[in-house]
Amino acid sequence: MEPLRDLFPFRRVLSLEFLVDFWRDLAESPSLQQAEIARHVLSRYDDVPELHGPITDLSVLDPYRDLVALLMGAVFPIARRTDYYSAALVPYDMASVYSTEGFDRLQILEKFHERTTITGFQLRNAESMMRGKAVSAYREILRVHYGLAHGVGHPIIFTHTDPADDLDRYFKITIDSRFVRPIVVGDLPPLNSEQLEELAADPLNLERWTSVLPPQNFEFRGFVVMNAVDVTEQEVHSALKNDLLQKDAFTSAGSIDRLQQRLRTLLRLPQVRLGLIALADDDFDSMAHARQIGRSLLFSRDVIPECSQRHKSVYREVFESERPVVVRDLKTCPHCTGFEYHLIDQQVASLMLAPLRYEGKLIGLLELASPRAGAITEMSAIRLMDVIALFSTAMKRTLDEREDRVQALIKQKYTSIHPVVEWKFRKAVADGLLDGSEAAEYPEIVFDDVYPLYGLSDIRESSLRRAEAIQADLIEQLGLALGVIVEASSYRPLPALDEIGYRIARFVEAAEHEATTDVEISALDFLRADVEPLFDMLTSYGASVEAKIRTYRESLDPRLEILYKRRKDFEETVALINDTISTFLDRQQASAQAMFPHYFEKYETDGVDYNIYVGEALVEKGRFDPLYLNNLRLWQLMTTCGVVWQLNHVKDKLPVQLQTAHLILVQNIPLSIRFREDEKRFDVDGAYNARYEIVKKRIDKALIRGTDERLTQPGHVAIVYSQSREAAEYRRYLDYLIAAGYFESNTVEEFLLEDMQGASGLRALRVKVATAPPDMEMRVQPDRVLELAQKLAPAATESETASGQRSSM
Repeated sequence: MEPLRDLFPFRRVLSLEFLVDFWRDLAESPSLQQAEIARHVLSRYDDVPELHGPITDLSVLDPYRDLVALLMGAVFPIARRTDYYSAALVPYDMASVYSTEGFDRLQILEKFHERTTITGFQLRNAESMMRGKAVSAYREILRVHYGLAHGVGHPIIFTHTDPADDLDRYFKITIDSRFVRPIVVGDLPPLNSEQLEELAADPLNLERWTSVLPPQNFEFRGFVVMNAVDVTEQEVHSALKNDLLQKDAFTSAGSIDRLQQRLRTLLRLPQVRLGLIALADDDFDSMAHARQIGRSLLFSRDVIPECSQRHKSVYREVFESERPVVVRDLKTCPHCTGFEYHLIDQQVASLMLAPLRYEGKLIGLLELASPRAGAITEMSAIRLMDVIALFSTAMKRTLDEREDRVQALIKQKYTSIHPVVEWKFRKAVADGLLDGSEAAEYPEIVFDDVYPLYGLSDIRESSLRRAEAIQADLIEQLGLALGVIVEASSYRPLPALDEIGYRIARFVEAAEHEATTDVEISALDFLRADVEPLFDMLTSYGASVEAKIRTYRESLDPRLEILYKRRKDFEETVALINDTISTFLDRQQASAQAMFPHYFEKYETDGVDYNIYVGEALVEKGRFDPLYLNNLRLWQLMTTCGVVWQLNHVKDKLPVQLQTAHLILVQNIPLSIRFREDEKRFDVDGAYNARYEIVKKRIDKALIRGTDERLTQPGHVAIVYSQSREAAEYRRYLDYLIAAGYFESNTVEEFLLEDMQGASGLRALRVKVATAPPDMEMRVQPDRVLELAQKLAPAATESETASGQRSSM
């Protein structure tokens, strides 16, 4: 053990002097009874000089155990030696000086390393614990000798397995250091404010601490009191909450076993069994369509047993009850039906059925059973009320996830197919049925030699703006909560309120620095668990406190129970932008399909992107001509301009002013697309064609070569291409559309793009969309368009030349 002890750099000495000081103060008490007891204790102590001053050899205590117990009576309740869990220890050591019977029974010192968690993490080894003690000792030195208070310690939980029932019990360990002092040996090292701040900012760097505060300059003298408080119920509730938040909470045997063990620990019933039933409806007649979730006591091989008297069973009773129904002894129940006898055959003696309700609707049942009559009682149901609410929420999530899987399976077998290509799927299925089997292997659906068109309207900096909205909402909510605590402290200064205010301020600081998801969740959990429950009590402090609490509560969203202002504005803005773009595209698609049938799909995220595939292979009848491809490309440019104008119309309605950039990807070489069975969508086929997909995923972040400028810019349309003939074709379209009033003249720019992973050698055109759409006459009279185009030809040529010179630089 000596190498391990060396990790703690300070000398530790047992001393009873600070406890004796307490008795000496008590001897001067005006209470005659207390003073008489104190004088008696001191007279015995004064007669034993071996116990005076530092005690380096603990064996010195052995002959005087009764006297030590008498002295410790000031710390340990004599009447609670068996159920009080405390011990006096050498400072920062695990050497016991005195302990209660209850503490010894838990074997905390013997099993501390292997059965202790700190902030939810298992204590890795004795070495890490000793380093932690060293850090704690240094913080105590700063507090006592330099006036620098340290924060709240981390929760320490010790797990004890009760030999009586083999169930775990959880104890929160706290250290009372009122009878220990960090004594200065020699001179106290002087520290300025800058040095103190550096130490506080780097608490785990023991090398720095030992260099600034040499350990030989200090000695820890006295003793500490280790207390263990039973927190089994709180720990099990917290563990159950975490378990029920897991995605597979009800779907795996391991997770059900874990939940069952938690309930056994909570109720102190080692043989309790858990079952879960999902209901099709909250009418008992739908019980025949119920199904087990994970496992159920009533079900046998996934089927409910036949029971002609089921309407008299306890399962019917729970349908009509808002509270759990308890049967202490099934053998003496008023109406034993086939359901009850089925449970008795499974050695069930006592039973509790709890209704799982979500938003008032009965969605499931929780079964809890014991083989011992009378083991489960109404008190068991009362202790589980909060837990049942957690099970209800988890059941709702499980049912929603299951419904999603059902829908996915339906789509897997009966996928909705785009009308343009439906004929191909119908033919494949018909050919399979002709083979005489519904399970026939259907041929893969592939379309060769189709031309892709891709368009994107992307909301700029959406991730950053979303994060800023979340951050601002969180900081405001924390600020409102801090205002309540500060106002309450002005009426009644309490250290506990100061501590809560400090923690709120720390969360504000963390959110201002970096509002990560972890910070947000931790802050909101803290507000809900530690701050908001105080508000009902704090309203009695004064009218101004009550007003701040009312302001806080009124600021929260009633459904989400969080401050949801800027994030709501952001999400409503994104939804309005997406809806505007999507609705316009759908409307324009009707006319585009009339040009020539083609495959079209779109996706909404932070903006809208879409794919178009066109070619002869896609149509069952008819011939494809490149003119139709030209029409679609021209339609795409005109439609993108229309998107810009549509967004301008709704700009004033946006709660948050977000900008949108627009991009088109060009590929002249046809490719093949294949229907992916696993994803139920079309994807490009072949390694060469995969480059097209890679480019699609990355070009929205493309930079102009040699600059930090993004290619896509609000109010412009960027056209990305790789071949010069693609650029020539699109310049013709742009000349026409500039003449028609869709784009501003003299704004066509040409760029080389920075190489991206999997996408190099790309170029782009960029053109500014006109501030307003052209009038209808210009749109429908091609003679006028041609006339205007001829007039603008020289200017267009100059613009083209200038752009070409810029791109070659």
